[in-house]
Amino acid sequence: MSAPPGLPDAAILLRHVPEPWHSYIQLARLDRPTGWWLLLLPCWWSSALASLAQHAPLNLLHLALFLVGAIAMRGAGSTYNDLIDRDIDAKVARTRGRPLPSGRVRPRTAAIFLVAQALVGLAVLLCFNRFTVVLGIGSLVLVAIYPFMKRVTFWPQAVLGLAFSFGALMGWAAIYGRLAPAPLLLYLGAILWTIGYDTIYALQDLTDDAIAGVKSTALRFGGQVRNAVGLAFGLALVAMLLALIAAHALRPFALAGLLGMGGHFVWQVSKLDPADPALALRLFRSNRDAGLILFAGLAGQALAAMV
Repeated sequence: MSAPPGLPDAAILLRHVPEPWHSYIQLARLDRPTGWWLLLLPCWWSSALASLAQHAPLNLLHLALFLVGAIAMRGAGSTYNDLIDRDIDAKVARTRGRPLPSGRVRPRTAAIFLVAQALVGLAVLLCFNRFTVVLGIGSLVLVAIYPFMKRVTFWPQAVLGLAFSFGALMGWAAIYGRLAPAPLLLYLGAILWTIGYDTIYALQDLTDDAIAGVKSTALRFGGQVRNAVGLAFGLALVAMLLALIAAHALRPFALAGLLGMGGHFVWQVSKLDPADPALALRLFRSNRDAGLILFAGLAGQALAAMV
Protein backbone atom coordinates (compact mmCIF):
# COMPACT_ATOMS: atom_id res chain seq x y z
CA MET A 1 0.00 0.00 0.00
CA SER A 2 1.08 3.58 -0.48
CA ALA A 3 1.93 6.04 2.26
CA PRO A 4 -0.95 7.30 4.37
CA PRO A 5 -2.43 10.61 3.26
CA GLY A 6 -0.85 13.62 4.89
CA LEU A 7 2.40 11.84 5.80
CA PRO A 8 5.29 14.34 5.62
CA ASP A 9 7.04 12.07 3.09
CA ALA A 10 4.15 12.48 0.64
CA ALA A 11 4.90 14.68 -2.36
CA ILE A 12 3.71 15.56 -5.83
CA LEU A 13 6.11 13.03 -7.36
CA LEU A 14 4.13 10.14 -5.88
CA ARG A 15 1.07 11.15 -7.87
CA HIS A 16 2.92 10.72 -11.16
CA VAL A 17 4.53 7.29 -10.84
CA PRO A 18 3.04 3.77 -10.53
CA GLU A 19 1.99 2.92 -6.99
CA PRO A 20 4.37 -0.09 -6.66
CA TRP A 21 7.27 2.35 -6.94
CA HIS A 22 6.08 4.62 -4.13
CA SER A 23 7.86 2.84 -1.32
CA TYR A 24 11.20 2.86 -3.14
CA ILE A 25 10.86 6.52 -4.04
CA GLN A 26 10.29 7.20 -0.35
CA LEU A 27 13.23 5.01 0.71
CA ALA A 28 15.52 6.98 -1.63
CA ARG A 29 13.80 10.26 -0.61
CA LEU A 30 13.29 11.15 -4.28
CA ASP A 31 10.01 12.74 -3.21
CA ARG A 32 11.97 15.01 -0.84
CA PRO A 33 14.70 16.57 -2.99
CA THR A 34 16.01 18.99 -0.36
CA GLY A 35 18.32 16.31 0.98
CA TRP A 36 20.15 15.61 -2.25
CA TRP A 37 20.41 19.34 -2.92
CA LEU A 38 22.13 19.79 0.45
CA LEU A 39 24.51 16.94 -0.39
CA LEU A 40 25.15 18.31 -3.89
CA LEU A 41 25.74 21.98 -3.14
CA PRO A 42 29.10 21.62 -1.32
CA CYS A 43 30.31 19.63 -4.37
CA TRP A 44 29.27 22.44 -6.69
CA TRP A 45 30.77 25.12 -4.42
CA SER A 46 34.06 23.26 -4.32
CA SER A 47 34.17 22.67 -8.06
CA ALA A 48 33.36 26.32 -8.77
CA LEU A 49 35.95 27.49 -6.21
CA ALA A 50 38.59 25.30 -7.87
CA SER A 51 37.68 26.74 -11.27
CA LEU A 52 38.07 30.27 -9.87
CA ALA A 53 41.44 29.43 -8.36
CA GLN A 54 42.53 27.93 -11.68
CA HIS A 55 41.14 30.87 -13.71
CA ALA A 56 39.21 28.31 -15.73
CA PRO A 57 35.56 27.99 -16.81
CA LEU A 58 33.18 25.86 -14.76
CA ASN A 59 33.64 22.15 -15.38
CA LEU A 60 30.12 21.30 -16.52
CA LEU A 61 30.86 17.59 -16.78
CA HIS A 62 31.93 17.49 -13.15
CA LEU A 63 28.83 19.43 -12.09
CA ALA A 64 26.62 16.93 -13.93
CA LEU A 65 28.43 13.93 -12.44
CA PHE A 66 28.10 15.37 -8.95
CA LEU A 67 24.36 15.82 -9.55
CA VAL A 68 23.86 12.16 -10.45
CA GLY A 69 26.16 11.02 -7.66
CA ALA A 70 24.44 13.15 -5.03
CA ILE A 71 21.00 11.81 -5.91
CA ALA A 72 22.23 8.22 -5.89
CA MET A 73 24.27 8.46 -2.70
CA ARG A 74 21.66 10.45 -0.80
CA GLY A 75 19.20 7.69 -1.71
CA ALA A 76 21.63 4.99 -0.63
CA GLY A 77 22.39 6.83 2.61
CA SER A 78 18.72 7.34 3.40
CA THR A 79 17.96 3.67 2.73
CA TYR A 80 20.85 2.62 4.97
CA ASN A 81 19.73 5.03 7.69
CA ASP A 82 16.18 3.67 7.52
CA LEU A 83 17.44 0.10 7.81
CA ILE A 84 19.42 0.94 10.94
CA ASP A 85 16.72 3.15 12.47
CA ARG A 86 13.57 1.21 11.60
CA ASP A 87 12.81 0.36 15.24
CA ILE A 88 13.34 3.97 16.37
CA ASP A 89 11.35 5.30 13.40
CA ALA A 90 8.40 3.17 14.49
CA LYS A 91 8.28 5.16 17.76
CA VAL A 92 8.30 8.62 16.14
CA ALA A 93 5.08 10.05 14.74
CA ARG A 94 6.78 11.76 11.79
CA THR A 95 8.61 8.61 10.64
CA ARG A 96 6.48 5.62 11.61
CA GLY A 97 4.77 5.63 8.19
CA ARG A 98 8.04 5.20 6.31
CA PRO A 99 8.37 2.04 4.16
CA LEU A 100 10.41 -0.06 6.61
CA PRO A 101 8.73 0.64 9.98
CA SER A 102 5.31 0.45 8.31
CA GLY A 103 6.13 -2.94 6.79
CA ARG A 104 5.67 -1.86 3.17
CA VAL A 105 9.24 -2.92 2.32
CA ARG A 106 11.13 -5.84 3.84
CA PRO A 107 14.66 -5.23 5.18
CA ARG A 108 16.20 -7.68 2.71
CA THR A 109 14.57 -5.91 -0.24
CA ALA A 110 15.70 -2.54 1.10
CA ALA A 111 19.26 -3.86 1.38
CA ILE A 112 19.23 -4.91 -2.27
CA PHE A 113 17.89 -1.48 -3.23
CA LEU A 114 20.66 0.10 -1.16
CA VAL A 115 23.35 -1.82 -3.05
CA ALA A 116 21.85 -0.85 -6.42
CA GLN A 117 21.95 2.85 -5.53
CA ALA A 118 25.49 2.55 -4.15
CA LEU A 119 26.64 0.98 -7.42
CA VAL A 120 25.33 3.99 -9.33
CA GLY A 121 27.28 6.23 -6.97
CA LEU A 122 30.40 4.10 -7.46
CA ALA A 123 30.08 4.33 -11.24
CA VAL A 124 30.01 8.13 -10.96
CA LEU A 125 32.97 8.18 -8.56
CA LEU A 126 35.10 6.10 -10.94
CA CYS A 127 34.79 8.86 -13.54
CA PHE A 128 37.15 11.03 -11.46
CA ASN A 129 40.90 10.88 -10.78
CA ARG A 130 42.42 8.31 -8.42
CA PHE A 131 42.83 10.75 -5.52
CA THR A 132 39.13 11.68 -5.69
CA VAL A 133 38.11 8.02 -5.86
CA VAL A 134 40.09 7.19 -2.71
CA LEU A 135 38.76 10.30 -0.97
CA GLY A 136 35.19 9.41 -1.86
CA ILE A 137 35.54 5.84 -0.64
CA GLY A 138 37.00 7.14 2.62
CA SER A 139 33.88 9.20 3.23
CA LEU A 140 31.84 5.99 3.53
CA VAL A 141 33.22 5.46 7.05
CA LEU A 142 31.37 8.61 8.16
CA VAL A 143 28.22 7.54 6.34
CA ALA A 144 28.37 4.13 8.04
CA ILE A 145 28.68 5.44 11.61
CA TYR A 146 26.25 8.37 11.36
CA PRO A 147 22.98 6.48 12.11
CA PHE A 148 24.42 5.21 15.41
CA MET A 149 25.53 8.61 16.70
CA LYS A 150 22.07 9.71 17.85
CA ARG A 151 22.21 6.84 20.33
CA VAL A 152 25.48 7.92 21.97
CA THR A 153 25.90 11.68 21.61
CA PHE A 154 23.87 14.88 21.51
CA TRP A 155 25.99 15.87 18.49
CA PRO A 156 24.87 13.56 15.65
CA GLN A 157 24.43 16.72 13.57
CA ALA A 158 28.20 17.23 13.68
CA VAL A 159 28.80 13.72 12.35
CA LEU A 160 26.20 14.32 9.66
CA GLY A 161 28.10 17.49 8.79
CA LEU A 162 31.34 15.54 8.39
CA ALA A 163 29.62 13.11 6.02
CA PHE A 164 27.21 15.40 4.17
CA SER A 165 29.79 18.13 3.56
CA PHE A 166 32.41 15.87 2.02
CA GLY A 167 31.60 17.28 -1.39
CA ALA A 168 33.39 20.47 -0.33
CA LEU A 169 36.58 18.43 -0.68
CA MET A 170 35.52 16.37 -3.70
CA GLY A 171 34.94 19.19 -6.18
CA TRP A 172 38.41 20.63 -5.62
CA ALA A 173 40.06 17.19 -5.63
CA ALA A 174 38.37 16.28 -8.92
CA ILE A 175 40.08 19.24 -10.62
CA TYR A 176 43.44 19.43 -8.83
CA GLY A 177 43.97 15.81 -7.72
CA ARG A 178 44.91 17.02 -4.23
CA LEU A 179 43.61 19.16 -1.37
CA ALA A 180 44.62 22.63 -0.18
CA PRO A 181 43.62 25.10 2.56
CA ALA A 182 40.74 26.52 0.47
CA PRO A 183 38.68 23.28 0.23
CA LEU A 184 39.48 22.40 3.85
CA LEU A 185 38.09 25.76 4.98
CA LEU A 186 35.08 25.30 2.71
CA TYR A 187 34.56 21.86 4.27
CA LEU A 188 34.63 23.39 7.75
CA GLY A 189 32.08 25.99 6.67
CA ALA A 190 29.82 23.33 5.17
CA ILE A 191 30.02 21.25 8.38
CA LEU A 192 28.93 24.25 10.47
CA TRP A 193 26.14 24.99 7.98
CA THR A 194 24.95 21.38 8.28
CA ILE A 195 24.95 21.54 12.08
CA GLY A 196 22.79 24.66 11.83
CA TYR A 197 20.22 23.42 9.35
CA ASP A 198 19.99 19.90 10.81
CA THR A 199 19.44 21.34 14.28
CA ILE A 200 16.48 23.20 12.77
CA TYR A 201 15.30 19.92 11.22
CA ALA A 202 15.57 18.11 14.57
CA LEU A 203 13.15 20.60 16.16
CA GLN A 204 10.34 18.65 14.51
CA ASP A 205 10.91 15.64 16.76
CA LEU A 206 11.78 17.07 20.18
CA THR A 207 9.06 15.27 22.14
CA ASP A 208 9.27 11.95 20.30
CA ASP A 209 13.08 11.93 20.41
CA ALA A 210 13.05 12.44 24.17
CA ILE A 211 10.64 9.52 24.57
CA ALA A 212 12.62 7.26 22.21
CA GLY A 213 15.93 8.15 23.86
CA VAL A 214 17.30 9.75 20.68
CA LYS A 215 19.82 12.57 21.13
CA SER A 216 20.22 15.71 19.01
CA THR A 217 21.67 19.19 19.14
CA ALA A 218 18.11 20.52 19.23
CA LEU A 219 17.66 18.80 22.60
CA ARG A 220 21.16 19.73 23.74
CA PHE A 221 20.73 23.45 23.04
CA GLY A 222 17.25 23.63 24.56
CA GLY A 223 16.13 27.22 25.08
CA GLN A 224 19.32 28.50 23.45
CA VAL A 225 18.68 26.77 20.13
CA ARG A 226 18.16 30.00 18.19
CA ASN A 227 21.45 31.45 19.43
CA ALA A 228 23.23 28.17 18.73
CA VAL A 229 21.93 27.97 15.16
CA GLY A 230 22.88 31.62 14.63
CA LEU A 231 26.39 30.92 15.92
CA ALA A 232 26.80 27.87 13.66
CA PHE A 233 25.65 29.84 10.63
CA GLY A 234 27.89 32.79 11.53
CA LEU A 235 30.97 30.62 11.92
CA ALA A 236 30.11 28.89 8.64
CA LEU A 237 30.21 32.25 6.87
CA VAL A 238 33.60 33.08 8.40
CA ALA A 239 35.06 29.74 7.26
CA MET A 240 33.65 30.20 3.77
CA LEU A 241 35.04 33.73 3.58
CA LEU A 242 38.48 32.40 4.52
CA ALA A 243 38.07 29.72 1.82
CA LEU A 244 37.45 32.42 -0.79
CA ILE A 245 40.53 34.31 0.41
CA ALA A 246 42.67 31.16 0.36
CA ALA A 247 41.57 30.42 -3.22
CA HIS A 248 42.19 34.04 -4.28
CA ALA A 249 38.50 34.14 -5.20
CA LEU A 250 37.29 37.03 -3.05
CA ARG A 251 35.83 38.96 -5.98
CA PRO A 252 32.56 40.89 -6.42
CA PHE A 253 30.18 38.13 -7.56
CA ALA A 254 31.60 35.54 -5.17
CA LEU A 255 31.41 37.97 -2.26
CA ALA A 256 27.84 38.89 -3.24
CA GLY A 257 26.92 35.20 -3.16
CA LEU A 258 28.39 34.81 0.31
CA LEU A 259 26.65 37.94 1.58
CA GLY A 260 23.39 36.76 0.06
CA MET A 261 23.74 33.45 1.87
CA GLY A 262 24.44 35.38 5.07
CA GLY A 263 21.27 37.41 4.60
CA HIS A 264 19.33 34.17 4.20
CA PHE A 265 20.83 32.88 7.44
CA VAL A 266 19.74 36.04 9.27
CA TRP A 267 16.21 35.56 7.95
CA GLN A 268 16.14 31.91 9.10
CA VAL A 269 17.32 32.71 12.61
CA SER A 270 14.86 35.60 12.92
CA LYS A 271 11.97 33.30 11.99
CA LEU A 272 13.02 30.28 14.04
CA ASP A 273 10.44 29.13 16.59
CA PRO A 274 11.27 25.87 18.43
CA ALA A 275 7.57 25.37 19.20
CA ASP A 276 6.56 25.32 15.52
CA PRO A 277 7.58 22.03 13.81
CA ALA A 278 5.97 22.99 10.49
CA LEU A 279 8.01 26.19 10.39
CA ALA A 280 11.15 24.23 11.27
CA LEU A 281 10.62 22.02 8.23
CA ARG A 282 10.11 25.03 5.94
CA LEU A 283 13.24 26.71 7.26
CA PHE A 284 15.25 23.52 6.86
CA ARG A 285 14.13 23.17 3.25
CA SER A 286 14.98 26.80 2.55
CA ASN A 287 18.66 25.98 3.02
CA ARG A 288 18.66 24.69 -0.54
CA ASP A 289 18.04 28.28 -1.60
CA ALA A 290 20.74 29.57 0.75
CA GLY A 291 23.24 27.19 -0.81
CA LEU A 292 22.16 28.04 -4.34
CA ILE A 293 22.73 31.74 -3.63
CA LEU A 294 26.36 31.03 -2.79
CA PHE A 295 26.80 28.81 -5.84
CA ALA A 296 25.23 31.46 -8.07
CA GLY A 297 27.81 33.94 -6.82
CA LEU A 298 30.71 31.54 -7.43
CA ALA A 299 29.39 30.52 -10.84
CA GLY A 300 28.77 34.14 -11.79
CA GLN A 301 32.31 35.03 -10.83
CA ALA A 302 33.68 32.16 -12.92
CA LEU A 303 31.64 33.30 -15.91
CA ALA A 304 32.66 36.93 -15.43
CA ALA A 305 36.32 35.90 -15.47
CA MET A 306 35.81 34.36 -18.91
CA VAL A 307 34.34 37.53 -20.44
